[in-house]
Amino acid sequence: MNLFLKNNVFSISFGTSLSKLAGCIRQIFIAAAFGVGITYDAFNYAYIIPGFLLIIIGGINGPLHNAIVAVITPLNKRDGGIILTQVSIKLSILLICLAILIYFNSNLLIECLAPNLSDEAKSIATYQLRILTPCIPLSGFIGLSFGALNSQKKFFLSSISPSITSVTTIFFILFSWIFKQENTSSNFFTYSGLLAFATLTGTLIQFVFQILEINKIGLLRLESTFSLLKDDERRIFKLIIPGSISSGLSQINVFIDMFFASSFQGAASGLAYGNFLIQAPLGILSNSLILPLLPKFSRLTNDKDIRGLQKKLISGIEYCFLTTIFLTGFFITFNNEIVQLVFQRGSFDYSAALKVKNILIAYAVGIPFYLYRDLLVRTYYSIEKTTFPFQLSFVGIILNIFFDWFLVGAPIKNFGNLSPYNFGVVGIILSSVLVNFTVCIFLSLNLRNENLHLPHLNLFKKISLMTLAALIDSTICFTILKTTNNFNSNFGEFLFMIFASLTFFVIYFLLTKCMKVNNFKFYKIKN
Repeated sequence: MNLFLKNNVFSISFGTSLSKLAGCIRQIFIAAAFGVGITYDAFNYAYIIPGFLLIIIGGINGPLHNAIVAVITPLNKRDGGIILTQVSIKLSILLICLAILIYFNSNLLIECLAPNLSDEAKSIATYQLRILTPCIPLSGFIGLSFGALNSQKKFFLSSISPSITSVTTIFFILFSWIFKQENTSSNFFTYSGLLAFATLTGTLIQFVFQILEINKIGLLRLESTFSLLKDDERRIFKLIIPGSISSGLSQINVFIDMFFASSFQGAASGLAYGNFLIQAPLGILSNSLILPLLPKFSRLTNDKDIRGLQKKLISGIEYCFLTTIFLTGFFITFNNEIVQLVFQRGSFDYSAALKVKNILIAYAVGIPFYLYRDLLVRTYYSIEKTTFPFQLSFVGIILNIFFDWFLVGAPIKNFGNLSPYNFGVVGIILSSVLVNFTVCIFLSLNLRNENLHLPHLNLFKKISLMTLAALIDSTICFTILKTTNNFNSNFGEFLFMIFASLTFFVIYFLLTKCMKVNNFKFYKIKN
């Protein structure tokens, strides 16, 4: 890990960990309140479009964030503030128009996204989507401000900011429980619309918080004019447009996945719970490993130091697979214990737990390809070569449609299933794994056309040894620790998971060290 990572990894990891902890508590409350039921199913469909924009456009490592970091990092605060304000105004106008269009066509959109949902679920989803539409214009400035904060090395502030929505949701659910309003005439607001109102309120608070921070660091320039810095502004939009598709491949495919998932009762809820368990540690890894590398890549590109960029990229790839293969092995080994400990209480019963366990295993298989694809896409951003990822994203979408359709039995209306392979909800997840794997291969091979040459054979050897280490580790832990898990209390299960996690980590760390595929040293991240 280089000096730049050493100086920033702690603040990023700490801030992101707090956000993920808040998100975890939020999901625990949601699981206890809604389980795998119709209301949470409906919310997941209502949140697809606003969530896409909040995550891809308004999220850390999204196209707006990456474009702003790449363009304004070398500039002074005055010029950076002018560009930020000009882009914010234009983008907000565009997103407000989009939000109005979505509001008045929400029923049609839900019908297109989830044609096989029940009429009650569609009605609730439509209601929730209308509540969530103001999040769309807010997402633009949130994404821009993330990039602005990180360009000034304010990593902790941007890392902890997403926790605001999680905390707001927790308070909304607590409020509903305390006053027991779900049994009164205001049921439709407090129960069916609760998650949507909580998400909107949290997003608005986050928006206000980030405006204040941007103003504090001197990047809010309301006096700017549209005639200044046109070239830099065009660079941002040039990066945003293809980046919104290429970077958001997995999110665009959510539309497709949820379309097929609407045929399975409770699938949307199960996918949300399983995806959250995976995304929590993945988010920490992405922000800790990839986020600090992006400005560094940009500087190396501006200095035309291709050799230095290549060296940092190879190092990033090795750390990417070292950590994600560990996570894959851990989730597969302890999937039962994780789901039980985190979710199984209240409305989240045994049948819901069983469904989410299978989903978690499928998600775990795809962890390495998900983060590796993310790293490669950020690399293309840094060198401002987004055409190929842009084109490849369309191929990925087409592949995902085919794999989704094929792995759920290849259904044809009035003809039944054409394929003998019907994996249900798990098949939808495996489809995404196959798409990400394919995209990673093409992105890696195409780097040579950008004068970035990866040692593919050497990397493959190291990845294979990491996988072998995780397999051995999983076998040892499954054999030894599973026999000791006889706890009947949540506290006992919590202690067991701490012990199991430490054991799994220590064995994996030692095995990868012995195999000489682990270059991580603790003294490198000390302050």
